[in-house]
Amino acid sequence: MTQQLILYPLFLQMAISIILMFGWSRIRFQKIFSIFGSTLSVILAIVLFNYIWQNGTQTIQAGNWEAPFGITFVADSLAATLVLLTAISGLAVSIFSAGSVLRDRLRFGYFPIFHFLLLGLNGAFLTGDIFNLYVWFEIIIISSFVLITIGGEKAQLEGAVKYFTLNILASMIFLTAIAVLYGITGSLNMADLAGQVAAVENRGLVQITAVLFLIGFGIKAGVFPLYFWLPASYHTPPFAVSAIFGGLLTKVGVYALIRVFTLIFVNEPFLNNIIMVIAILTLVSGGIGALVQNNMRKVFSYLIICHIGYMIAGIGMFTEIAIAGAIFYLIHDIIVKTNLFMLSGVVYRITGTNSMRDLGGIYAKYPKISLLLFIPLFSLVGIPPLSGFWPKINLIKAGFFGENYITVAAIIFASFITLVIIAKMWAEVFWKDAKEMPEREYFGYYHKMTNLKRSQFIVPVAMLSIVSLYIGFGAEHIQELSARIADELVNSEGYIEAVLKTKN
Repeated sequence: MTQQLILYPLFLQMAISIILMFGWSRIRFQKIFSIFGSTLSVILAIVLFNYIWQNGTQTIQAGNWEAPFGITFVADSLAATLVLLTAISGLAVSIFSAGSVLRDRLRFGYFPIFHFLLLGLNGAFLTGDIFNLYVWFEIIIISSFVLITIGGEKAQLEGAVKYFTLNILASMIFLTAIAVLYGITGSLNMADLAGQVAAVENRGLVQITAVLFLIGFGIKAGVFPLYFWLPASYHTPPFAVSAIFGGLLTKVGVYALIRVFTLIFVNEPFLNNIIMVIAILTLVSGGIGALVQNNMRKVFSYLIICHIGYMIAGIGMFTEIAIAGAIFYLIHDIIVKTNLFMLSGVVYRITGTNSMRDLGGIYAKYPKISLLLFIPLFSLVGIPPLSGFWPKINLIKAGFFGENYITVAAIIFASFITLVIIAKMWAEVFWKDAKEMPEREYFGYYHKMTNLKRSQFIVPVAMLSIVSLYIGFGAEHIQELSARIADELVNSEGYIEAVLKTKN
């Protein structure tokens, strides 16, 4: 029974989606049931995380086919943590969606597709099979494409074309890499591939295969120079969709990079050097891109790119302290980026615009809301002791210990640029005098603060802000978790043994 616990997050999201489809036209039912199901998802994720924390890596072989021949699901500390973060972010966005997404869009199946997306994310984190990782990625792409186009606004469709085209290209490259990998090893089980790839004599072919994975996952993660689809698309859908995209979709690409390059393609200095260069360029280019933007969601989109560089740098340095820093930053970034896009939705609901040139005066009119929004903004910067500060310390220490001084300089540069950007945003949006904005319709809203549904807009932002504060002020607990995950990733024998020696 305990092994089946691994599959429960998948079964729950699938059941929620199916039940919501039967209530297709009952909007109130969909809102309530989505929030109820998301709450159950958080409880179940906590149970799974606690079980993995107490008992170590757990696996289950579908259909009683022993690894490496069957379909394997694996819950280690990293997978359980990401399932929990997905559940927390999903609950917040579910509440936010109930208040912010228009009824006409909800009638097109928004909530069922939303939970299918969460199903795909959980599947990607829990699978132990490289081909099934591709299958879960396709579920994510299909669901996200529906969400990004739902409503049919011109800007949405334009962004969706760029999003879908580049992600389909990434999937084709990913599938090609899987085919080559299977051709040289005869296996698709990731634990089995760890040993099979290490035994391949043609290291040049192994490196080419690894580069294909790097390109495929790099597009999905939004690394330099493969990120141009992201800022062209993430600002176009409803704010709730942008929130789940910004918080989780690029992170599943980062997760795939972490899993593949700490388990299958290990001890390849050539690849580590490429990853380090990509990380440095991602940090710099993303920061500069954010600096010249005026729209809040475009700023946050470029900051997604910039901050992906922190995590990629941890993979490239490939020491326990560097991996721990990358994992800590991954945990922080999922919560904060989800919250920032909801924050932009709150600002838009109040003012009718996300243009920083046209904004102002929010602090004077809504000081309590402004102080709440202060938390995710400056957690992103990493003002001590907020959540973004601690993982950077690990990454900078790892850079100095490994004499990666250019990487350290890039991390400091990206941190400074983020500080400048957020300080500018705070001054422009909250502190400067307000402009009188004409009432106008956009995404179907007429924007006045009088009809702000505080429970559905403010509660999810407050919820994730509390999580961010816990990550910052309870950093010793997150550091302990990150160090354990890093140890499991760098010393992958435990993962391999758990998969290949498990009997049903």
